[in-house]
Amino acid sequence: MLGPGLSGRVLHISAADAGGGAARSAFRIHDGLRSLGWRSRMLVGQRRTADADVRPLKRNVAWRAADRACAAVLDRLDLQYVLYPSSFGVALDPWFRESQVVQLYNVHGSYFSHSALPVLSRRRPLVWRLSDMWALTGHVAYSYDCERWRHGCGSCPYLGEYPRLNRDTTAALFRWKDTVYRRSRITVVAPSRWLERIARESPLLGRFPVRRIPNGLDLETFRPRPRREARRALGLYPERPVVLFSSLERNDRRKGGDVLAGALSSLADLDFQLAVLGPEATGFGREVAALGTVHADERLALAYAAADVFVLPALAENLPNVAVESIACGTPVIASAVGGIPDAVRDGETGLLVPPGDAAALADAIRRVLGDDALSARLASHARTVAEAEFAAEREAREFAALYEELLAP
Repeated sequence: MLGPGLSGRVLHISAADAGGGAARSAFRIHDGLRSLGWRSRMLVGQRRTADADVRPLKRNVAWRAADRACAAVLDRLDLQYVLYPSSFGVALDPWFRESQVVQLYNVHGSYFSHSALPVLSRRRPLVWRLSDMWALTGHVAYSYDCERWRHGCGSCPYLGEYPRLNRDTTAALFRWKDTVYRRSRITVVAPSRWLERIARESPLLGRFPVRRIPNGLDLETFRPRPRREARRALGLYPERPVVLFSSLERNDRRKGGDVLAGALSSLADLDFQLAVLGPEATGFGREVAALGTVHADERLALAYAAADVFVLPALAENLPNVAVESIACGTPVIASAVGGIPDAVRDGETGLLVPPGDAAALADAIRRVLGDDALSARLASHARTVAEAEFAAEREAREFAALYEELLAP
């Protein structure tokens, strides 16, 4: 156990340190722990920041060659992520050996193999912070309406979903995870009540302790700002209402871009700007203010603050950063009532919830918020209040630090 005034040493293993939601969450937790005095470092599949405490996991040429050789065989057999030799080599890394606790994030993504978990978890306490369902399914990150993960997978209805398989090896992959997990010692952390519940119900993960630690964020950066000033800074019309949507991949059906397009088709009589964060801003059937891919948190916060409402019509989702960021900026969210979204988007309090895939309900909700100033103001005020009470980055970091201290106690 750590003594009074002392902090520990934690190593994070993540696909990246910036970019998508899981990577941003990993870096935020890493940085938050440093602010509490912890010695925090990250080994990543892809390094995207200049942080001195982050470096690539695979520095050794021999490890990379071995990984490519294994992947060339196993990918053809659809034995996804079963063996990357470099993952076992993590135990030899100086940063691993200097750490007291190791925390994993998304391990799917062709940079790490879960097969190394028994080796690593016997050398250091291992925390696995989940961002999706992959750890408890045969292959998918989100299973939608399929509950075969409760019984061993097989006959997968979503082979084409990320991470894609060409043949149905899901039953074999599920059994392999079971074999690996039975020999591992892991504490599972879920950001949402939904993921916490299904982790406990999972025949794979239910054998481990499961905690819930909600997402946090910098509430000084993500804060309400004068709406017209934010619009001017982004080149938007200052007087027209703004509906904001975010998606890194417009064609990813899980994100609900097609549902939004369907809703917009019935809102032709309503005067507003559609602003889109991400590389693709076409296919919505109306003029779009394309904000592009935004990496800087300050500019991202401006986008939320500029909007009257943020729309999140996902068909499956955990607790996305975008929902928490939006409410922190005092911008109500209209979202699908799926997964962990209701943890942040509370119907009639911080936004409105609609059935997943229901374009008509989404359109009605947009019309309602844009047409009712009193409702919009009430949602905006409550949104910020909830963010301050439940989603501060410091709170998130302190909860992880407290968990680590428990694991290190004699």
